[in-house]
Amino acid sequence: MQIIEKVVVIGAGTMGSGIAAAAASAGQTVVLLDIAGPEGARNAPAERGLERIRQSNPPLLLTENDINRISLGNVEDDLAMIADADWIVEAVVERLPVKQALYRAMLPHLKADAIISSNTSTIPLALLTEGLPQDVRKRFCITHFFNPVRYMRLLELVQGPETSDEVIARVGDYCDRLLGKGLVHCADTPGFLGNRVGVFAMQAAIHEAVALGLPIEDADAIFGRPLGIPKTGAFALYDLIGLDLMADVVRSLRSILPDSDPFHEVGAENALINSQIEKGFNGNKGKGGFYARIDGKQMALDLESGAWRPRQQSAKEIVAVGEAVDPAALIALPGKAGQFAWNVLARVLTYSAGLIGEVTDSPQDIDDAMKLGYNWIEGPFELL
Repeated sequence: MQIIEKVVVIGAGTMGSGIAAAAASAGQTVVLLDIAGPEGARNAPAERGLERIRQSNPPLLLTENDINRISLGNVEDDLAMIADADWIVEAVVERLPVKQALYRAMLPHLKADAIISSNTSTIPLALLTEGLPQDVRKRFCITHFFNPVRYMRLLELVQGPETSDEVIARVGDYCDRLLGKGLVHCADTPGFLGNRVGVFAMQAAIHEAVALGLPIEDADAIFGRPLGIPKTGAFALYDLIGLDLMADVVRSLRSILPDSDPFHEVGAENALINSQIEKGFNGNKGKGGFYARIDGKQMALDLESGAWRPRQQSAKEIVAVGEAVDPAALIALPGKAGQFAWNVLARVLTYSAGLIGEVTDSPQDIDDAMKLGYNWIEGPFELL
């Protein structure tokens, strides 16, 4: 099998920088390209990506010296730097016309056996490769990394009908052995696997909490370790990621999923979330989201009134369940708490089961994706 020795990453944002750092730490020669900056600072966008790597905490590089393996450039002046690349990873903005224009510009510079992949999280491979020569389509795949690249082990690998098995084997072997990734092979379907289940689960928890009028502290305590999920909870995780960013992710999934997909029910426009965003409550990066510190006091959002109230402890019967994975104990909780646990678990299991045969043929792939990409303690089917 041919060895991957030189990697070019196009797009020096959060994901592109992370991929470049991972490849450099694995010992490869790396080129990081971005759009051209102004005259006299043409490589400034790529330099910002390199600085992001240098200042990252926790570190994206294995050792500080690994950064010396990364060279910089821009796609207007330096696209010829891909000429001897074994693997070119595209990690630019999620706009199909931008990606397709980049691929066309790359064509004159590609060597005959170069692998091309996209880090897209939403755009199908069939659309990405539309109009490309057949010999390029057979070397094109999707490699969807999760952020932060060094620490999140999941890599979703998507093979199109024309992608050669050899290309998938080369990329898979490299990412497994040298980058330490856990590979999950996905069909070329909208949203792939990790985000389909992960975002659905978050939305299901928020949807059911709103429907039942359950305090967000109780919802987060249930939608946590006892359900095989990190203890952050859905509402606190929304705050961590950012309400505005999550709203964009949800809208993006709605736009690419068929009308028949159950995601549309739990992912419908949420008036309360939109109101918080309009008021500037975008999450932890600002003045709060569902949780906030107001006038020195810890506050939480009341889902029924939309007003702030003092943050409270979760109900004692929920706390008594502890942090061991125990969905049966959650379902047995009295009143709204038990109903919430059952409704969320039933929705997630039903949705996950519906992806078998569409996105993957293996329930194990779904469990692995959630553990490797979302840090779940147990996958949805392992809870059974």
